[in-house]
Amino acid sequence: MSDAPGQGIARTARTSPDKPAMIFGDAVRTYGELDVRVNRIAHALRRAGVGEGDRVGVALFNGFEWFEVLNALGRLGALLVPISFRGKGPEIAYMLADSGAKLLVTDPRLADEVDRALAEHPMPEDAVWVVGDAAPWRGASFAERFADEPATPPDGAHPGGGYNVMIYTSGTTGRPKGILRAPLPPDKVALQMLGVAQMWGYGPDEVHLVPGPVYHTAPGSQGQMHLTLGATIVIMPRFDAEEFLRLVARHRVTNAQMVPAMFFRLLALPDEVRARHDLSSIRRVLHAAAPCPVAVKQRILGVFPPGTVWEFYGASEGGGTRIGPEEWLAKPGSVGRPWPGLDVRVLDDDGRPCAPGETGTIYLKLSPGASFSYSGAEEKTRAAMRDGYFTVGDVGWLDEDGYLFIADRKIDMIISGGANVYPAEVEQVLYRHPQVLDVAVIGVPDDEMGESVKAIVELRAGESATADELIAFCRRDLAHYKCPKTVDFVAELPREPQGKVLKRQLRERYWAGRATRI
Repeated sequence: MSDAPGQGIARTARTSPDKPAMIFGDAVRTYGELDVRVNRIAHALRRAGVGEGDRVGVALFNGFEWFEVLNALGRLGALLVPISFRGKGPEIAYMLADSGAKLLVTDPRLADEVDRALAEHPMPEDAVWVVGDAAPWRGASFAERFADEPATPPDGAHPGGGYNVMIYTSGTTGRPKGILRAPLPPDKVALQMLGVAQMWGYGPDEVHLVPGPVYHTAPGSQGQMHLTLGATIVIMPRFDAEEFLRLVARHRVTNAQMVPAMFFRLLALPDEVRARHDLSSIRRVLHAAAPCPVAVKQRILGVFPPGTVWEFYGASEGGGTRIGPEEWLAKPGSVGRPWPGLDVRVLDDDGRPCAPGETGTIYLKLSPGASFSYSGAEEKTRAAMRDGYFTVGDVGWLDEDGYLFIADRKIDMIISGGANVYPAEVEQVLYRHPQVLDVAVIGVPDDEMGESVKAIVELRAGESATADELIAFCRRDLAHYKCPKTVDFVAELPREPQGKVLKRQLRERYWAGRATRI
């Protein structure tokens, strides 16, 4: 690990300028090249009026530029506002307006939706910077803005290395919320990040694969963590199961941050395809962001080298728990125990601690000295906090050994005839069915019961199953009231890139036109 924590890219550029910092396809950016570009971009941003505490919206596809802008903003003490490249015009406009972004860095492939956004939330022409070699359709060329700037750090530049962002939550209900963390000295932010790296056993010799969209917290922060360490990151433009395996073998990848949806696709590959690729370099695979069905986890443990698959649970607001593969085999379905120095509580609706095995709302302890607020939403901030702990509305329980199990999101819970049904419990059973590849369970209108349980199922390629078969399969292991009353089949479930099923989108099909929704 670095002997000068917080120096990040700048230090590695001095000591190992020719070391690859980022690989994207056949392109390589060395640390020396990256440091110069980060300095030049920082000068251009300062010249455009960006300074300490300011925000810049970034709507980009995976690539070098996202991390370059992140680190340039870090040197100015400013924040990057990650915007999904899948975002629609009104969503982009909302985030730009709500964050107070001074600039937008974007891609010409997003022109239609960016134009819609800027019609709703106008910005000056020179406040829109466009990456790519072609002339921008509006605003200013990203590369031209910094090409002639100095290669040295701006006066008063922070050494950086931290993850300096204003993340917006996914907005399962209503508008997404911007998370503002309490300002900390940049060196302390970097030290916190290096502390997390140390917890996972990471050092500068890592080759980290980034298969997910970097605008999400885990892919972006894990990539930045490895740049702070002086390691190498390999960035995928988008996840493809066989390409993932090929890159691991080609670059001797040592670790990756994944989500269960990626596991589904890896397991769907024929055995002979997986066997063609050497995965022996892998030392750690982390997964989070969405529940991993027990049946899927059991299978994926056999894909990667023994002892390498770790799971963690947390939120953009803060860290939480982790569990190693041997622990998980002893506690299948658990997401583990708290990170060092942190704590987790499960409380009932009156704020009292739940007994072991009793389901309640999960609260995570903030790191020492850390705090956050939801931008412009003081009431939501207060509602999430309790005695130095916060919740994102997840429901679960602690066992007698202090291991945490997730039942579901409280907002996803189905109330059918007065009984609570947790979709994740039903999904876990359906994932065990040999014909089922992917599944989402939601509540749909029921005039008698208020809601009834519906399973929306994606079958494995070439396989078939009926609704009655799947319902009967569930009834073998679950009380009848928890089992699907109906089953719909789809070609593919809609998922966010970090793996969460878009249940709100699924519900819309069934609740549209209803005056009230449970």
